[in-house]
Amino acid sequence: FMYRKIRSRSIDVHPTEKALVVNYELEALILGDLGDPLLGDRKECQKIIRLKSLNGDTNCAALAKEVVGKCSLIHPSKIDEVEQLIYYLQSRKDATSGSSGDSSRPSSSCLGTDSPTSAAVAAEKASINNIEGYVELLYEDIPEKVAGSALILQLARNPDNLEELGSNDAVLSALSRILREDWKKSIELSTNIVYIFFCFSTYSQFHHVILQYKVGSLCMEVIDYELRRYDQWKDDLEIRRRKCESGNAPNGVHSPGENWESRRRQLDGVCNSVTAPIDPKEELKRMREDFEKMKRKFQNLIKKQDQLLRVSFYLLLNIAEDTRVEDKMRKKNITGMLTKTLDRENVDLLILVVTFLKKLALFKENVDDMSDLNVVEKLPRILMMNNSDLIHMTLKLLLNLSFTLLLRERMVRVGFLPKLVSLLNEQRHESVVLKVLYHLSMDDRCKSMFTYTDCVPMAMKLLLEGSEDEVNLELVALCINLAINKRNAQIMVENNRLRCLMARAFCNQDSLIMKMIRNIAMHDGTKQNFIEFVGDIAKAIVDCPNEDFVVECVGVLGSMTLPDLDFSQLMQRFNLIPWIQNILVPGKYEDDLVLEVVVLLGTAAADEGCAMLLCKADILLSLIELLKAKQEDDEMVLQIIYVFYMISRHSTTRDYLIKETEAPAYLIDLMHDKNTQIRKICNRCLDIIAVSI
Repeated sequence: FMYRKIRSRSIDVHPTEKALVVNYELEALILGDLGDPLLGDRKECQKIIRLKSLNGDTNCAALAKEVVGKCSLIHPSKIDEVEQLIYYLQSRKDATSGSSGDSSRPSSSCLGTDSPTSAAVAAEKASINNIEGYVELLYEDIPEKVAGSALILQLARNPDNLEELGSNDAVLSALSRILREDWKKSIELSTNIVYIFFCFSTYSQFHHVILQYKVGSLCMEVIDYELRRYDQWKDDLEIRRRKCESGNAPNGVHSPGENWESRRRQLDGVCNSVTAPIDPKEELKRMREDFEKMKRKFQNLIKKQDQLLRVSFYLLLNIAEDTRVEDKMRKKNITGMLTKTLDRENVDLLILVVTFLKKLALFKENVDDMSDLNVVEKLPRILMMNNSDLIHMTLKLLLNLSFTLLLRERMVRVGFLPKLVSLLNEQRHESVVLKVLYHLSMDDRCKSMFTYTDCVPMAMKLLLEGSEDEVNLELVALCINLAINKRNAQIMVENNRLRCLMARAFCNQDSLIMKMIRNIAMHDGTKQNFIEFVGDIAKAIVDCPNEDFVVECVGVLGSMTLPDLDFSQLMQRFNLIPWIQNILVPGKYEDDLVLEVVVLLGTAAADEGCAMLLCKADILLSLIELLKAKQEDDEMVLQIIYVFYMISRHSTTRDYLIKETEAPAYLIDLMHDKNTQIRKICNRCLDIIAVSI
């Protein structure tokens, strides 16, 4: 058995003929004996109903009733819609009566001032009760269409009217059809209609209206066309400017919309006149006048384009909250269109475009597109504009892009760093600037470039003058990264800043500030500044209950490779040996703390007195037990055998290492380890032992 089912879809007008196009879906199923479907298929179909008798005197209502009665594909409930479509066909001019020529070139109609009709509309207050009359205007000539769309726009801008307008298929169908067919004829008409649909886009519950009439796709066509038209005008204007500067004739370059018949008569007059040669000065004067005239037209075009582009992009931004819709936009090159628009001057438009790019930059595919389109290289000009809102949104875009290493390198290369640092003085931008600077500071090659800016002093000022109860995490993270660079670290300890940092860290037992201090302490040029603080740090190690803070304190002491520092006295004064023995018990404490303690022992063992103290306390035996437990941890093993190496360098402790511990056997064993550094330290230690034996 075969079963056929027809589902009626939309009805539209034929683009060129006086005909209606009925879209429907045909579903065919082959059923089994029990009525269950065995095989099926669906197909989108169209039926064209040609209205041969349609003319200016035709009764549209009667013809609509006849069409619905004869065509079973059209439900009787759609008779009003059919009547509207027939009325549109009756009013529509033939397709051949439109303008000819290259449609991608700007037309003079798009550059004219607002029509008298639109001026009259501006004074008229629209009423929802007159909506049918406004729709009828959409079937007239362009000035009336502009007037009708402007009146409907007045209604759409009132949120109370959106529900009724959104349910009026006749209005929405007419608007979408006019936009599809006439958007190249009038930029004002396009702006009005897109603005109407933009009003719907501001509310998520009306997004289905925009998707149903495919307004988003139309907006992208409009944007692409206007951007190409802008480029064409700009190129033509540049050619004319060069001609004027050189004093040569334009050689066939004419502004779009120029009166060709007038030009022909001028040329004919020149050709037929033998006794009246052209005055070069007069010709140059005429060229400059034409250039200024074209320039004024271009500026007028830009103003109208900016309005249309802004409302179109805004509509697309609103409906892009659905990621599936956003992905469709990406495939249609929305990123490329936004990037081209960054070259414009209108601040409101630029704020919107940067906002859109910021949203798109949340997804890797879009970031890759922006990288290919050199978006980063276009942003310095925008940051130089004196508009706080635009700068703030641009910084947010930079933040989203700064998660990518390649784009971070480009930001540094085009000179963003000094500008970003200068914006730290503005409280509004401070938070986002710190985040971008933090990302830039993650790259080692970039850390040294901060020394050529005021970033380090400014960051230290913000850190030390900020609230003690709540630390700015981005600020501290930035300082931690910057302190890895030697010159940055030296700047940080200047003007008694180290004392303030230590006080701040100990007051709140702040592990992050202590991590920053630890990074400062690892440089040879800054270690000497810590001599006066080692007692406080050692006391904190024993007394402080905050393990994260203790880890950083131990790390600071482990960096103190200073010959003048008496570690033996430090260990005894603050009773560190029992604390160290407790930490070295395998499995009792976190590996981070244990590793830092082993590093500290390696540093302290350089002091012969301290090395003897460690041997007497059997710390080496504890290290061997730890070595057995952590033999798979290369870093732990490396630091333990480094302690053995430092012990073996002193004649007073070398015998203890050889005779009282199993260290030599483990060193021989580790000579065959796969880690190069471990093998290297083992060889050095065994060489010393071999010489002493």
